[in-house]
Amino acid sequence: MQTMKKEGEWLVAHLTAADAAATPIGNLLREGWKLPRKQVHLLFQHKEVLIDGQPVPQHAKVEAGQEIRLRLCQPEPFGIEPVEEPLDVLYEDDHLLIVEKQAGILLHPTEPHHHLTLDHLVAGHFFRTGQQAKVRHVHRLDQDTSGVVLYAKHPWASAVLDEMLRERLIKRTYVAFVHGQMAKESGKINQPIGKDRNHATRRRVTPNGDTAITHYTVREKYRNATKVECSLETGRTHQIRVHLSYIGHPLIGDTLYGGKRDGISRQALHAEVLQFTHPFGNETVKVHADLPADLVELEKRLR
Repeated sequence: MQTMKKEGEWLVAHLTAADAAATPIGNLLREGWKLPRKQVHLLFQHKEVLIDGQPVPQHAKVEAGQEIRLRLCQPEPFGIEPVEEPLDVLYEDDHLLIVEKQAGILLHPTEPHHHLTLDHLVAGHFFRTGQQAKVRHVHRLDQDTSGVVLYAKHPWASAVLDEMLRERLIKRTYVAFVHGQMAKESGKINQPIGKDRNHATRRRVTPNGDTAITHYTVREKYRNATKVECSLETGRTHQIRVHLSYIGHPLIGDTLYGGKRDGISRQALHAEVLQFTHPFGNETVKVHADLPADLVELEKRLR
């Protein structure tokens, strides 16, 4: 598939030789392009798969160079009340949106009285810019973790990015400030994580937990602390916080997992980089969010 572009309610591209070899067209959409089966069924049912401007059945063969159109960008309700407050947009195109989340704000509402979350702000951005798209976050950050968050703008983007996340094709890099000087310059923490039966929100390393793998590299050492770069193979709740605490280096400010405040009101964790191959264009997308002011100040004090 060449670059997929949005034209009104349609996504448009020209088929490559590899696309043509994967037909019939229904098989290409399901297996090659990873559209959900239900979505593919509806597209053909409503004659919303066009080849060179004409609707085709699922068993149709196609050729390289032909134009394909998929009606996948119909106006949708946001799914959440828009709030028009400032939002730090780091990257945006027809298919996805990447924003920076501030520490202290929930990513999505977990209680009925939560009316100001990142999802609300994204809905506000869509409203402000005239985009009628459902708010779909692809991954999550804890309330007190800052940094980069990825959103999908249409059902296909959501399905493909979810699959890329499961297959570890989306690289997420975090920066953490932890107590103590780490002895090893790099390492891999492979310890399962599950719920803590003695605490409603806390997680812990437990033999019966889910597989969790964190890689870390030391960036800088201070007198009584370390700046660490972390990347995830899995995405368990509180994974970095639990794993670093488990090896004896809890995050500064993370009182839930043994850290001390040390002049900061939240865990010193920031989602710094998001990197992946664009699923509808094949170019590399790499987005970086600078350290927020509170972590810059913390780093100055540690130095």
